[in-house]
Amino acid sequence: MIAIGSDHGGFALKQAVMQHLSALGLEYKDYGTYTEESCDYPIYAEAVARAVTSGAAEKGILICGTGIGVSIAANKVQGIRAALCGDCYSAEYTRRHNDANVLALGARVTGAGLAEKIVDTFLQTGFEGGRHARRVALISDLEARERT
Repeated sequence: MIAIGSDHGGFALKQAVMQHLSALGLEYKDYGTYTEESCDYPIYAEAVARAVTSGAAEKGILICGTGIGVSIAANKVQGIRAALCGDCYSAEYTRRHNDANVLALGARVTGAGLAEKIVDTFLQTGFEGGRHARRVALISDLEARERT
């Protein structure tokens, strides 16, 4: 299952991405927002991040105007590796090398067609492991040290 969320700036692109996920037969849950009324993106970033860390969702997708705010907010949740991607190459390599578990998109900088391709790449690419697993473990260690 994929957790998806957005603020008001990402609402329209979230609708397009959800339609795309449905067309692919992929299960998702919408964690809000549910309208284009102004709202606070950290609320939805946290909801998606917690769905991923709890195991309720395998991966997450977050969308705001630029993707920056939701990626920063999601990365505050321990265990989240959110990556802002505006191209397929970045989406591929953040999965291969960083084992990113949340994709952030910017609705005001990425059109629906490209966003769908980025989502496909992110969801279809696996983690390479090996030396990259060591590096991801170092990120987790750093995160744990910051919390003490």
